[in-house]
Amino acid sequence: NMQCVKLPISVTVEINLLLVAVTVSALVTRLYGIHLPKAVVFDEVYYGQFLSLYMKQVFFIDESGPPFGHMILALGAYLGGFDGNFVWNRIGAEYTSNVPVWSLRVIPALAGSFCIPLAYLLVVQLGYSHSSALGACVLLLMENSLIVQSRFMLLESVLIFFLLLAVLSYLRFYKAHNSSFRWFWLVTCGVSCACGIGVKYMGVFTYFLLLGLAAVHTWHVIGDRTLSHVSFSYQTLLGFTILVRFLALVVLPVIMYLGFFYIHLTLLYRSGPHDQMMSSAFQASLEGGLARITQGQPLDVAFGSQVTLRTVSSKPVPCWLHSHKANYPVRYENGRGSTHQQQVTCYPFKDVNNWWIIKDPGRHSLVVSSPPRPVRHGDIIQLLHGMTSRYLNTHDVAAPMSPHSQEVSGYIDFNVSMPAQNLWRVDIVNRESDREIWKTILSEVRLVHVNTSAVLKLSGASLPEWGFKQLEVVGDKIYKGYQQSGMWNVEEHRYGRSQEQKERELELKSPTHSDIKRNLTFIAKFLELQWKMLTVKNEESEHKYSSSPLEWITMDTNIAYWLHPSSNAQIQLIGNIVNWTIANLSLVVYCLMILTYLPRRRRKVEDIPQDSWEQLVLAGVICFGGWAVNYLPFFLMEKTLFLYHYLPALTFKILQIPIVIEHLSRNISYHHSFGGVILAVLCSVYVSYHNLSPLTYGQPALSSDELAALRWRESWDILLRKR
Repeated sequence: NMQCVKLPISVTVEINLLLVAVTVSALVTRLYGIHLPKAVVFDEVYYGQFLSLYMKQVFFIDESGPPFGHMILALGAYLGGFDGNFVWNRIGAEYTSNVPVWSLRVIPALAGSFCIPLAYLLVVQLGYSHSSALGACVLLLMENSLIVQSRFMLLESVLIFFLLLAVLSYLRFYKAHNSSFRWFWLVTCGVSCACGIGVKYMGVFTYFLLLGLAAVHTWHVIGDRTLSHVSFSYQTLLGFTILVRFLALVVLPVIMYLGFFYIHLTLLYRSGPHDQMMSSAFQASLEGGLARITQGQPLDVAFGSQVTLRTVSSKPVPCWLHSHKANYPVRYENGRGSTHQQQVTCYPFKDVNNWWIIKDPGRHSLVVSSPPRPVRHGDIIQLLHGMTSRYLNTHDVAAPMSPHSQEVSGYIDFNVSMPAQNLWRVDIVNRESDREIWKTILSEVRLVHVNTSAVLKLSGASLPEWGFKQLEVVGDKIYKGYQQSGMWNVEEHRYGRSQEQKERELELKSPTHSDIKRNLTFIAKFLELQWKMLTVKNEESEHKYSSSPLEWITMDTNIAYWLHPSSNAQIQLIGNIVNWTIANLSLVVYCLMILTYLPRRRRKVEDIPQDSWEQLVLAGVICFGGWAVNYLPFFLMEKTLFLYHYLPALTFKILQIPIVIEHLSRNISYHHSFGGVILAVLCSVYVSYHNLSPLTYGQPALSSDELAALRWRESWDILLRKR
């Protein structure tokens, strides 16, 4: 009924012009010319390889972080129509016409841009003035290192965006006591924490900081007696408050983190270069790799089965139980003697010599009976090498590289007083019952030597030239607990049909086939992939531009990201040295202020009001705490570190600067002179930003003399072309 509507209808919109101005400025500084250079810049060579695999839906493992960061970069590539066809083999390689450079770089650049308005809102939310918030934005706007890291296909700017959003959302929730909208901010905090951790593992430290803060605030709520006067019961309200915080800050991030992996594993369903690092069961779930070979193999291992046995462990590399027509030397280099039996090794490639036949010790038959007799947990078997017809054997003789363990061999009867000891007991480690059937791919099996109780195990050592550098297999008598190196699974499997050696050799060389498809559950795949990402490390090599955390504080290091092929134009990760210096000073001043106030407050001397004190402490927890949790853990890490690892910590440290300045200007009698000091500082920051901008944006090309003048520290490595 239109008569009920009173006209005119007015809508009031409040626009913070300062916020709009800093956002536009951020977009200009971060997005300007991001399609240049049209060449691979530093770690784009690393992320690009995974990006191409993503576009082709090929499975990979990246131990540097969870998959959400790759998904974000892949989104830009997808929107730009990238087909994944580019060889990411060197920094400086020119991008071909099919690579949408702008699209690949735009999402990190947007994330870096929106960090600036988030910083503004965060400082205001901490209770400081709009002038201080503007100051924080100006300092971050002109921070050269943050600009460089935002303008390329890298993930630090995305991580910082989610960390700032998480902190801001929590503060909005904490400050909005009676607003129904506060629960939205709590959920946003949980989502942002999950996204931050999903981009890089380092995000977990800021998450723990916020969890600690939330726990303290919840403890205060429990002790808040004013809540006992509300209309419904205090216990109900308290229970609701704790439950909602737990759901939003713990359950939701866990569900989202699992969700990232679910999407990741759903998208990457094709076999890829890292398959062999995964278990046989995981590989069999991928299209076109092991799945193509093993699809439909018999599930139950039987007497007469022909099998390849793969180690469950992928250290030092995944490999298969193997033998060949070569014997152990009569004497090793150190003078110890051997059995001179046939070598048994672990070979990291698929090979016809990886095939073994599972034989019943009480029968001569090498074929599967009809119906098949399955091998069960606790059964005694013999393992006959398919191509050489030698039985897997071990004696109480020291292994070649691991003298504390027994040598494992293929038994040759030399008519000496050393009879065969070739009986092995099947111990299914992941069994659900004590008469469980040995399953292809799924069962993890220990093979225990009947005579000596030694466990068949990969030692991790490599044999010398006489063993073709293959991996040593031993019998371990002191095997304890759950060690993957002593567990094996059947990977390829067929039911043997040939009793005669010649026919059997032909059978072993033919492909496997049959009709059972098996899939791992998502949780099983997630747990395996997550464990591999956390434990499998690439060999860390010293990098020309790697640095230690102590060098970051004073910026004694830099990184050359790109150099023009013919001129001195270059991009360097170098910070605004004025910013870094005053950020360090502000950190020291904040610590001195707290150390001054604390003992005086203990003696009931209140230099500042209680609300100002609480404001200062909260700002310290966020800014000083944010710096500490994103910086100090690097001292405990055994990995190659670079200056860009410091950028999240630097962001929190820069936020501390205007907070310290405002607090001092409020509480010191000479506050009128602060305006001039602040203006001088901002001018210095701008001059430093402007002078370094050719190294930030890669243009214009400077002369050798101009570059030499920019080398403000002896330790900086600025590239000069030789004439």
